[in-house]
Amino acid sequence: MNVEQAARPGASTGASTRTNILVYAMDGALLGSFMVSICLGVMLLEHPASPVRQAIQSELLRHALLGLLVGVTASCLIYSPWGKRSGASMNPAMTLCFLRLGQLGPRAALGYVVAEFVGGALGVAACSVIFRQWLGHPAVDFALTAPGPDGIAVAWFAEFVIAFVMLYAVLVVNQVPRFAARTGYLAATLLALYVTFELPLSGTSLNPARSFASALFAWSWSTFWIYLTAPVAGMLLAVELHPRLGTASEKACAKVNHDDAVECFVRCDCVTAPAAPGSLRP
Repeated sequence: MNVEQAARPGASTGASTRTNILVYAMDGALLGSFMVSICLGVMLLEHPASPVRQAIQSELLRHALLGLLVGVTASCLIYSPWGKRSGASMNPAMTLCFLRLGQLGPRAALGYVVAEFVGGALGVAACSVIFRQWLGHPAVDFALTAPGPDGIAVAWFAEFVIAFVMLYAVLVVNQVPRFAARTGYLAATLLALYVTFELPLSGTSLNPARSFASALFAWSWSTFWIYLTAPVAGMLLAVELHPRLGTASEKACAKVNHDDAVECFVRCDCVTAPAAPGSLRP
């Protein structure tokens, strides 16, 4: 049984559709919450009038603090009740990997992708309404992801590499039963490190919907193609190379949250604990 089928035994088609939409909306809301955290963090650390920005002159230290904020936020969202229910993908590139792995059908993948783009945009919209002057300041620029001084080619390659490493690490850890339940913490840690050290190269997106949300309000599209193509290419390459380079025999899974007490939203053979009575397996 998958997310496109009934949410519970005997559920009607209408109830199933409503449940699916609710799960998609949860994933979009998670990314919206993530964008709120990013916007607040960038305003706090980069706006010239912020006392934190005035007190911390080191760019590396500011990036490290932003990375810590982003990593903690990601962990909280991934292991939240909504994260457990939706799978906490929050990323169209990762959703396409679920589709490529046969863990989502096309209709479900489309539902997630639409929700992720809409949810991310709504998160920035909420911050824009409340903090318009601060969020729109050139030093913040709606938390826009943009290539650094090394240029477009370096930015694209950097996004490609960090996306590849992220998804490959997730696939590998998911095949170790002892660690699969902690995959979300690994992903959050990698994200924190990326923001700390890779941000000057590309702005550290990893996520087309995350970059779209900021670009929409900054109305800056000249380099959006980088963040639309590089994360997708990097993650899909990880999906293709994993069975050729890996040694584990279990089916690969791109989930960042394995909780067998909650109904699984993808078709997957990765089991970390006995499923709770009454829970549905795909």
